Amino acid sequence: MRPLWKGAVSFGLVYVPVKLYAATEHKDIRFNYLHQKCKTPIQYRRYCPHCQTEVPMEEIVRGYEYEKGSYVIMADEDFEVTGGDGGRNINIMDFVNLADIDPIYFEKAYYLAPGEGGAKVYELLKRAMSETGKVAVARVVIRNRESLAALRVSGNTLVMSTMHYPDEVRQAAALPELNYQVNLHENEVKMAVSLINSLSAEFQPEKYNDTYREGLMEIIQAKIAGEEITTPARRETGKVVDLMEALKASIDLAKEERVADRQAKKSKSMKESKVKKETSRRKTS
Repeated sequence: MRPLWKGAVSFGLVYVPVKLYAATEHKDIRFNYLHQKCKTPIQYRRYCPHCQTEVPMEEIVRGYEYEKGSYVIMADEDFEVTGGDGGRNINIMDFVNLADIDPIYFEKAYYLAPGEGGAKVYELLKRAMSETGKVAVARVVIRNRESLAALRVSGNTLVMSTMHYPDEVRQAAALPELNYQVNLHENEVKMAVSLINSLSAEFQPEKYNDTYREGLMEIIQAKIAGEEITTPARRETGKVVDLMEALKASIDLAKEERVADRQAKKSKSMKESKVKKETSRRKTS
């Protein structure tokens, strides 16, 4: 991986030289738009309808529409960060508890690696944050945009997650659908809690996969191979008539799935053990 930029984490009078790396990537399947008639990729042009001509990038400027049809033009120097650090500093403002930050604020994650000569102070910050269990709230500028950020320890690495500002988070109270009034029976709550408990497990991200993307790739590969495409029957989602019956059925289904999962894991383990024994036998013979 190549670093996005090099800078420093600052807290108090301490500076930690760091390199910033993107921690995540989208795995979406990308498609080109084609002309249905001839299957030629569609081109998108930067076109000025007033001059009736295509416009090269060097002739394009950024404008803010302050009222309909009226713009103020912004030059590149207008976006320069004041303060003299060029947006290369991650300025820590507070240390807080991670549980106090609503996940709705988190945006994109980055890895922070120590920069040249910064390994010791990087480790010092990481160790101190681990021992206190705190998360740092900082201010950072990435690609001419200032963001809040949360720095936390993840394994042997500092991870920075950019955050939305409070005025960027829409308030759920504005949703009219939330103005409802219902009466829940105590047994319904107990059954719902029981269902949650029966489905509870340790978070293991490796067991989750993008089934939609995998299904698309199977269709794409089948089309490439000239195979006939079959569409699986969609699961019927009938209207729930009796909530208690639905909860009971869900609990029973969860138990069956857990038993089937354990049996599948046991079978897989037995097969792997058998393969290892057979491999070992062949090596010794």
